[in-house]
Amino acid sequence: MKKIVVATNNQGKLKEIKEILKDYELVTLKEIGCNIKVEEDQETFEGNAKKKAEEIAKEVNMPVLADDSGLCIDAFDGWPGVYTARFLGENATDAQRNEAILEKMKDLKKEQRKAKVACVVAYYEKGKFIIGKGEIEGTIAKKPRGERGFGFDPIFEIANGKTYAEITLEEKNAISHRKRALENLQKQLTN
Repeated sequence: MKKIVVATNNQGKLKEIKEILKDYELVTLKEIGCNIKVEEDQETFEGNAKKKAEEIAKEVNMPVLADDSGLCIDAFDGWPGVYTARFLGENATDAQRNEAILEKMKDLKKEQRKAKVACVVAYYEKGKFIIGKGEIEGTIAKKPRGERGFGFDPIFEIANGKTYAEITLEEKNAISHRKRALENLQKQLTN
């Protein structure tokens, strides 16, 4: 079984990735004793994912899978986009970021609350990249709902009217932006 380093210490994200890439032995940065922190300073999800994968792969001398994902709100030209995790600064919590988004959108009607979540995964090995992309359309809820998930899950509402945080991990993994990106990548990995 091929061993791949997953460039995250986010347990929620790791759990999602392990559910989908079952045919690989996935290890975290922590598990291999790697403390490298790659600055996400690129203009696109793909740029950040590629930068993380390549820098970490060169450090650990193993294949690396890295992703970047975020919430893109139509009414704000795709904001917060690549800044989703840090538009309030590095130390802000998920709840604080979600509250800031809801505050900014408080006067918008349902049809103005369209958004998508996008994910790009980059696999890097021996100087070559394989890229997988996925996204899912939805809307921003009026207030946080649900106890599951992480990040913007409590405010991102999918087609069935539930937020990502109101559905089970299995339900989320069946439809999520990360699943679509990972499946896209997996097809290329097996070729």
